[in-house]
Amino acid sequence: MTETGEATPKPRPIPQRGPAAQPVAQDTRPSAPDQADILAAQAFGRVDDEGRVWVKDTEGEREVGQFPDTVPPNPLEMYARRYLDLAAQVELFAERLPNLPGRDIDQTLTHLREQVAQPAAVGDLEALRTRVEELHKLGEERKQQIGIERAKAKEEALERRKKIVEEARALSQQDPQRTQWKQSGQRFRDLLEEWKKEQRQGPRLDRATEDELWKTFSSSRTIFDRHRREYFTKLDATQAEAKRTKERLIAEAERLAPSTDWGATARAFRDLMGEWKRAGRASRRDDDALWERFNSAQQRFFDARKANNAALEAEFEANLKVKEELAAQAEALLPITDIARARKELAPIQEAWDAAGMVPRHAMSAIEGRMRAVEDALREAEEAEWRRTNPETQARAAGMAGQLEALIASLKSDIEEAKAAGDDARVASLQEDLKAREQWLDQVRQVTE
Repeated sequence: MTETGEATPKPRPIPQRGPAAQPVAQDTRPSAPDQADILAAQAFGRVDDEGRVWVKDTEGEREVGQFPDTVPPNPLEMYARRYLDLAAQVELFAERLPNLPGRDIDQTLTHLREQVAQPAAVGDLEALRTRVEELHKLGEERKQQIGIERAKAKEEALERRKKIVEEARALSQQDPQRTQWKQSGQRFRDLLEEWKKEQRQGPRLDRATEDELWKTFSSSRTIFDRHRREYFTKLDATQAEAKRTKERLIAEAERLAPSTDWGATARAFRDLMGEWKRAGRASRRDDDALWERFNSAQQRFFDARKANNAALEAEFEANLKVKEELAAQAEALLPITDIARARKELAPIQEAWDAAGMVPRHAMSAIEGRMRAVEDALREAEEAEWRRTNPETQARAAGMAGQLEALIASLKSDIEEAKAAGDDARVASLQEDLKAREQWLDQVRQVTE
């Protein structure tokens, strides 16, 4: 009860204000204070014969209340509890002090100083005021620390803002032809959200610094948006031109598709494909459909050529078998001993060979080589026969044979003379000359026979 007999009020929680305030610590003291604490507090008070309640204070005793009617059995207990409630509030503040912002520290200390100045309570009030002053000193230290932390937080916040601005500037300075617009645009949106989050949750920067940073960020975003608009405007024009070009190429491809002039048309399609690649891309929606039409036209032509080549390949394989049989017949004429008979028998084989047609490319060299070898053998035989039977050649050979015979006879006479003279060296030299002339004579006689 109060000095007027009212119930003792419960201590109110110390209010928190500001974004840095921590959750209010709950008073975990038992609802009934320890009896020893009550008795210790009561030692600082007394009740006189008139029912007045006194407390020992700094300058002596001070009246804190009065019981005008009957004095209760334990009149100091209520005032001791009031003192313990004040002490509990002071200690609660001490516990929360390391986490409180500066404004809450000042407000709470002012409130506590008012409460402990002249409280209607019984207890060691001087010690309680001393405790409050100690907390005042700790509060000042805490505010200094808060100032340091705030300065550091502001510096870190400034660095984060600068990083946001620098990344935004880098995004705005990208080469438009190499920019991934979707990813870069999303990153710009993310950076804007980071900026807003810093404004909401981070420490405030000074207005001039924040305005300058925002101006740079906003300018970078404007440049990025302008580059994106210019890029896509140009891209739309380029894609429209590519579409017109590709529609023209499609029309030409569809015109060529039925052609059976395989070589020339295949070259034309290769040229069209080169133009197609150089034309660039139309829009994604159009480009796939355009390619489908172009590719369908050229595929019709190449499928037809493939079918034609397959038919030709089958025909060439059949021709190869025919020519292999003919080559075997021609090779049976070797070696050529009777030129006239060989020429007669080879002629129908050659006619059948020409009529047989083309063979597969991979077998062409080998099969043609076999027939060419027989024809070369016949031609060489004919040339050798012509040389042997040529009258002019025979005449020249006959004259040469006579000369050689006379020279051989002369050499034999000289050899006999050298032997008679005992000139062995001259004999050996003359015999070498004789041997060479006899070999020439044998060759000349073969021509004349």
